[in-house]
Amino acid sequence: MLSVRELESSSIQTFTLGLDQLITARITNQVRANYSNDRIETKYVSDSFGGAVPLSNSALFSPGYSPANSLFELFIVGAGEFARGKQATVEQRQINLIDNLSVVKGSHQMKFGVDYRWLSPFSSLYAYDQFAEFTGVTTCPTQPCNETPGDALSDTAYAAFVQATQSDALLSHNFSAYGQDTWKATPRLTLTYGLRWEINPPLTGKNLANEPFTVTGLNDPSTIALAPRGTPLYDTTYGNVAPRIGVAYQLGGATNWNSVLRGGFGIFYDLGSGSLGGVSSYFPYQAVNSLSLVAYPLSSTNAMPPPLTTNPPVNTILVADPHLKLPRTYEWNVALEQEVGRNQVMSLTYIGAAGRDLLRTSNLFNPNPNFQYVTVTDNSATSDYQALQAKFERRLSQGLQILASYTWSHSIDIASTDTFNYLGAPSFIANPNIDRGNSDFDIRHASTAGVTYNLPSPQSNKVAHVALDGWSVDSFIFARTAPPVNVTAGYSFADGAAFEFRPNVVPGMPLELFGSQYPGGKIFNSAAFTAPPQGQQGDFGRNAMRGLGAFQADFAIQRQFPLTERVALRFRGEFFNLFNRPNFGPPIGDLTSSQFGYSTQTLANSLGSGGPNGGLNPLYQIGGPRSIQLALKLQF
Repeated sequence: MLSVRELESSSIQTFTLGLDQLITARITNQVRANYSNDRIETKYVSDSFGGAVPLSNSALFSPGYSPANSLFELFIVGAGEFARGKQATVEQRQINLIDNLSVVKGSHQMKFGVDYRWLSPFSSLYAYDQFAEFTGVTTCPTQPCNETPGDALSDTAYAAFVQATQSDALLSHNFSAYGQDTWKATPRLTLTYGLRWEINPPLTGKNLANEPFTVTGLNDPSTIALAPRGTPLYDTTYGNVAPRIGVAYQLGGATNWNSVLRGGFGIFYDLGSGSLGGVSSYFPYQAVNSLSLVAYPLSSTNAMPPPLTTNPPVNTILVADPHLKLPRTYEWNVALEQEVGRNQVMSLTYIGAAGRDLLRTSNLFNPNPNFQYVTVTDNSATSDYQALQAKFERRLSQGLQILASYTWSHSIDIASTDTFNYLGAPSFIANPNIDRGNSDFDIRHASTAGVTYNLPSPQSNKVAHVALDGWSVDSFIFARTAPPVNVTAGYSFADGAAFEFRPNVVPGMPLELFGSQYPGGKIFNSAAFTAPPQGQQGDFGRNAMRGLGAFQADFAIQRQFPLTERVALRFRGEFFNLFNRPNFGPPIGDLTSSQFGYSTQTLANSLGSGGPNGGLNPLYQIGGPRSIQLALKLQF
């Protein structure tokens, strides 16, 4: 028996120095200087818990390697994973310098400032990693027992790889400057306008030995070749000027019935690096030797780490369009805010945004003999968003507080993320607009309402006063329509590019089937889709299907019991998903899956399971079964 624990240690150091200077009665200046260091180290250790017997280092690691600098991993399907050694040491170092100058002159409040940020991420993975996977453990009812190759009791691993890595140290510089003026033009009209300038050069190495590689010849995959080390990932752009303006006008009205009209427009730039921050996870920082159905334990030859090299062939490399621009978004809004009596406010807001030159990632597979995978980031994505928001807010008055909101929105884009995936074909193969569709996060209707009410306690009846005094109730209601689901039919290869293609639609067939026998009351109809010809994209749109909506009502009740003037006992009971309404996660959109079209998880589980899987523990996510929590808190 083996017992393994994952140990994670972290340290955070931060130091900030500030100086506020009153130059004159109308001129002030603020200076801030910050240094931060965030370091995390993860490793796996064996112990003797439950009678486990730790294996010796010589049984797990090749000569010259140990748990201090290397990692051993063993995975058996259905049984779990065993690991021992160093996973990684990751460190982020930052220097941030900020200066803001404020000047008040008449009805103008002007601000000017600069912001410089120096980031130096450092990562030290295992110098050596050996991984082996087995398909399971087969038990034999009779002897002799002939294990199938790939089983844990056989002498053959289903798959294995041996990896060598190099520590890296990268550098990122960001600079911005701005000027802004808030002008009280009239007692009712206020204008705010300004300009911001952004310079964000590409990532570089701390020295030549850490410089990431890029390539030439992206327009023709057959000609892709390594560029000389030190060639920038992309050209630095200097014309990133972002104007913005805001207007607020008080329409007037009777006391406690004032109206305010607000509007604004601005241009905003992103950093531009996106998923390129992962360049140090691939060539030339890592070298991998992959094996299948190989004798295990590995022979001394197979267990040797592959040499780290800066010469082709290249396994995987992350690169960018050499003329990459900073992604930008145009944003605008108009809002009307109306007082309704002394304690209530209603608002109606229209919001719009248009993203241009957004980052999009595509993948080239075996474009030529020197490269296996080339992941390219370019500016071929766009997005458009519009929303109408309504909100009602009642400040706490007479024991009642309310906050309710409703949003109608529609978000369309070509790519909802720039992370590594196979959803987009490169722009030299197909027009990126064929991927334009509902955003991954597009939800048309969403509403929430929260109410807090302090129960009244009759003063005239002593018994009723004692029984009801100090009680309050809270409720929260959440409802939304279904998010989109992208239907795919497998992977395709065209002109050296690998992408996940969408199917063709079978005319006359319903896209969905409904019935109480299905989770959530519906499934996608697999008979309505068919795979397109090899190397082509289907005619079904991206994110054209919808999953399942969600509704949940939570309720809480609490009471404060004063014990003394300084000590009190608070009781609280919380009821999540009070009506135990089932909420389901998105149906499976992969046509090659036997469970295509079915939702196989509750909404809470589909949002993540915490840790490396992302999200929170399902117990703390919305969309789970009814749960009740009771608590007593002593306050003093």
